[in-house]
Amino acid sequence: MDLPRTFDKDYVESVPSLLWLRRDLRRHDLPALGAAAGTEGGQVHVVFVVDPAIWGSAGAVRTAWTAANLRAVQEAYGGKVSLRHGDPRTLIPRLAKELGVDAVHVSAEPFPYGRSRDRAVQERLDAEGIGWVETGSPYAVTPGRVRKKDGSPYQVFTPFSRAWHDHGWREPAADPTGLHLADAEDDKRVAAMIDKALREGPEQLPDAGEKAALKRWHDFLDGPLADYDGDRDKPAVDGTSFLSPYLKVGAIHPRTMLADLDGRRGTGAASYATELCWRDFYADVLWHRPDSAWHDYRAELGSMRYDESAQAVEAWREGRTGYPIVDAGMRQLLATGWMHNRVRMITASFLAKDLHVWWPVGARHFLDHLLDGDLASNNHGWQWTAGTGTDAAPYFRVFNPITQGKKFDPQGEYVRRWVPELAHLAGKAAHEPWEHDDGYDHDYPQRIVDHAEERTKALDRYQAASR
Repeated sequence: MDLPRTFDKDYVESVPSLLWLRRDLRRHDLPALGAAAGTEGGQVHVVFVVDPAIWGSAGAVRTAWTAANLRAVQEAYGGKVSLRHGDPRTLIPRLAKELGVDAVHVSAEPFPYGRSRDRAVQERLDAEGIGWVETGSPYAVTPGRVRKKDGSPYQVFTPFSRAWHDHGWREPAADPTGLHLADAEDDKRVAAMIDKALREGPEQLPDAGEKAALKRWHDFLDGPLADYDGDRDKPAVDGTSFLSPYLKVGAIHPRTMLADLDGRRGTGAASYATELCWRDFYADVLWHRPDSAWHDYRAELGSMRYDESAQAVEAWREGRTGYPIVDAGMRQLLATGWMHNRVRMITASFLAKDLHVWWPVGARHFLDHLLDGDLASNNHGWQWTAGTGTDAAPYFRVFNPITQGKKFDPQGEYVRRWVPELAHLAGKAAHEPWEHDDGYDHDYPQRIVDHAEERTKALDRYQAASR
């Protein structure tokens, strides 16, 4: 009788495997690569699939960023990443069969679409007798693993954070030894799609790929990290790491970052680890409640009354609200594909509380324009500000765009950088052009709403929805 393949040592070592890259566009600290290579090292076919369902809905900015990182990962693997185009649910099983691999290796995908897609792929592979192996995920702790003692998920960040630290995470994965990468076979359509995406994306993209991510990370460790706790809320200061776009595509893994933070003293390192914990928390929330991607987590506010002013929403999108800190943030987003996190909260609050627009409208705009547009972090961050999510700020906490601007951009540097119509106003005067005779000399728009009045309306609507 023939031995099962799993016990036939010589056979197993001679059979290649397939590594399917998704949100892990890097070569190092990649557990799935080590699992694909095996303990003795073996031939690995590395593939990335341009999925029309994702590529076509990502927006020009994220598509260009993905394209740039695909070029970088091709270089990192010595040109041995096969770039394919099509529906992975049929393409991956067909490719695995054609290549004669014994298993398809991936990093686990916790998002709703990815989970559904992977189940479909696994079912087809099972029918062909091909294995499916998930090793690691894009998170320090794979979503679903941090739970309360009774097995239920956490709904509030602070206790999740304590449990997350107690749970811990693995050390960065070692590079596999004796790795033999198979030659790549590309779909010519993908090269054309990458070229098109880069042409139609932002004029200037950050340097892409793992090397760029690690350089930025080490520069941050040697510089801004020390003052991160105090500077991270100041949009005019280069005090953040700008690693979120790299985390989005997996050019760097949070486990790598946490290992580098380990043993560092000071509030900066602790604060940065907390930000990585927030990323894991929101992914965990989405894993347990996939419906919360586009619907209120807190159903009790389902009767909240919203407005649908297309004119007001367009003014917000274009940075023409008449509130300098809001307009600066929205213009930074359109120009660079990024926005400072403090300003994300301010602009989100303005749309939800001053313009009374349901948060998914803003969340979609952010996803369309952010390099780091991440479904879990973006949409649950929006719900935090809107007051409809888990661990939400109380709905009655309404960000005042004037006082927020003065507090976090006290000299008006950020506003003047992105709103040139106010460049002539010195210091904090840039936050209140209506208080100065020459405030509107350069055609800055008047305020589209009165914040004090809209705050009162927002609270009245909250009270009505809470009854």
